[in-house]
Amino acid sequence: QLQLVESGGGLVQPGGSLTLSCTTVGSTLDYHVVGWFRQAPGKERDWVSCITAAGGGTEYADSVKGRFTISRDHAKNTVYLQMNNLVAEDTAVYYCAAEPGDAIYYHRSCTGFSSWGQGTQVTVSS
Repeated sequence: QLQLVESGGGLVQPGGSLTLSCTTVGSTLDYHVVGWFRQAPGKERDWVSCITAAGGGTEYADSVKGRFTISRDHAKNTVYLQMNNLVAEDTAVYYCAAEPGDAIYYHRSCTGFSSWGQGTQVTVSS
């Protein structure tokens, strides 16, 4: 399993933007599908987005489609989640997750990740 570290969370006003980052400690994200999830207070953790190991394939939950963009920079060993036009309902702890290979993307709908980060808080409020 990988040790994943998220960063970039914070407080932002409605309509604002944030970019979250996910990287690893002592290993590489190469050859891993990476997903972003979020958990709002009192709710279950929901899938947000995922990206294939090479970065050529991306998927988004309907609630964030058109507002969020997932990307990866192999040279920086980092996966990003650019979040635009944020609304109060986006308030949550955001987690990144990783799984080797692309099977989880093409055959498991980005569910069942084995490595998880500790999360970063995103609060959207005026």
